[in-house]
Amino acid sequence: MRALLLSVFSVSTLLAGAAAAEFTKIDEQSEFLDIVSGKELKRPFVQLEVSPDGQISGRGAAWPVTGNWTWKDGYFCRDLFWGGDALGYNCQAVERSDTRIRFTSDQGEGDSAEFRLR
Repeated sequence: MRALLLSVFSVSTLLAGAAAAEFTKIDEQSEFLDIVSGKELKRPFVQLEVSPDGQISGRGAAWPVTGNWTWKDGYFCRDLFWGGDALGYNCQAVERSDTRIRFTSDQGEGDSAEFRLR
C-alpha cells in the first residue's frame, strides 16, 4: 500500500482516469492558492489538504501524510512525509482543468499525479 502514495505529488506515475479536458499551467502562487484553499485534493486512497500557510496534511491509504510547501519560480516545491517516511523535496509544475489539478515532478519533466478538487 505504501507504493500507492509514492505517486502522490509526482513521485511515480499513476494517473487515475486521466481527464480528456485540457489543462492549463499555473504560474503564480496567488492563482494556486485561489484554486486549492479550502479544498481537498482527492484520488483513490489519498486525501490531502494544502494550506495557505505552507502546510500539507492528509492521509494516503491508512497512513498520515504531512509536509511543507513553498512556491518558487513558478513551481510548487514540497517536502513530503508519508507514515513518517520522507518522500523527499521536489519542485513541480502545476496545471488545472475544471475540478482537477495535476502535479508534474522535476519542474514539469517527470511523472504526474492528478487529483480531484472537492
